[in-house]
Amino acid sequence: MSKYELRAKAHALSGVTYDHSLLASTALTPPLLERIGGPDGFHLLATLFYKRVFADKGHPWFLGIFASSTKSEAIDNQHRFLVQTFGGPELYKEKKGKYTRLVGRHANYKIGAPAAERWMHHMERAIDEHDNLQGDDGREAREYLKMYFRYTAFYIVAASEYMRDDQLSGGTQLDSGRIW
Repeated sequence: MSKYELRAKAHALSGVTYDHSLLASTALTPPLLERIGGPDGFHLLATLFYKRVFADKGHPWFLGIFASSTKSEAIDNQHRFLVQTFGGPELYKEKKGKYTRLVGRHANYKIGAPAAERWMHHMERAIDEHDNLQGDDGREAREYLKMYFRYTAFYIVAASEYMRDDQLSGGTQLDSGRIW
C-alpha cells in the first residue's frame, strides 16, 4: 500500500486530511512549541494525558495497551516525540534512534478504531486542560493539535494492518539497545 493510500484510509477513519493534520506544525504563529510553553509544555501535555490513561480502570482492555511501560516511561517517550515533532531538540532521536517509526513501535499492540477513539478521549481532555492552551488565544492551537492527534491515531490503525513481522519495533518485543 502506498503512503497516499494509507493517508486516504487514515482520512476516511479519522475525518481529518493529511494536510489538516500538518496545521499544528505549519500554520501557527508563534509556532506550537512556543505557544505550549516549549519542551516543558509538551511534558505537561504528556503528563496530563498519561495521568488520565493510567487512571482509566473502567477500560482494562485500553489500559492493557500500555502494560509494557511505566507511566514515567510513557510520559518521557511522548514528551520527547512531541518536542522533536514540533520543532524542538531531537530528544526522541537521542533515546530511540534515528527514525521515529511510529507505526512500527505500536504494531505489537492491539490498536484498532476503539483504541484510537479511547486514546483521543484522553488526549482531547489533556489538551483542553493544558494551562498554556486556554481561552481564545489557545483555541486554534487546541483545534490543530486535536486534528494532528486524531489523524495520527487513525494512521497507526490503518498502517498497522500492513505491517510485516520484520517491521515491528517495540511494543511487547523490546528493541535491543533501546530503553523502554
